Amino acid sequence: MSDYLLKAAQVRLMIFDVDGILTDGSLHFGPEGEALKTFNVLDGQGIRLLQDAGIATAIISARQSAIVSKRAADLGITHVRQGIHDKQSAFLSLIAELDIPAAACGFIGDDVIDLPVLNRVGFSVSVPNGHAEVRQRVDFVTTVGGGKGAVREICDIILRAQDKYDQALARYLS
Repeated sequence: MSDYLLKAAQVRLMIFDVDGILTDGSLHFGPEGEALKTFNVLDGQGIRLLQDAGIATAIISARQSAIVSKRAADLGITHVRQGIHDKQSAFLSLIAELDIPAAACGFIGDDVIDLPVLNRVGFSVSVPNGHAEVRQRVDFVTTVGGGKGAVREICDIILRAQDKYDQALARYLS
């Protein structure tokens, strides 16, 4: 088994950055200055499959957005930390709250602000459109970009590494 698959097999909590991961990183602003974001439905289904398989999910984002709160609520992600530029502190607080060791966590991020968390988790992931400094320091780089199915790709990898993929899809195949 590949090194990254061994690490993915240990994930009990998968944490997602937002801009550049759950979205393509573009920021669109409406006429009143409100930020608009586009999310990928495949990513959302992947997150739900992880949750159904007993893997906790969380969001840590430097930006504060009501849209992210809405998306997280729609997906049942209850652990959401937004508006936090010190992502390492948010991460340490989260794992203390959930009593999950860093080695049992995965994190997917795309920029240098994510490195303190990526360097601490057991399974670190980035995207092809992520910053070069990040891509060279992670366990795995997805084949598709942020907002384009990267989250779904990593969810499927985790489920397969934990031998939970077939069970996750069983209800859709019967």
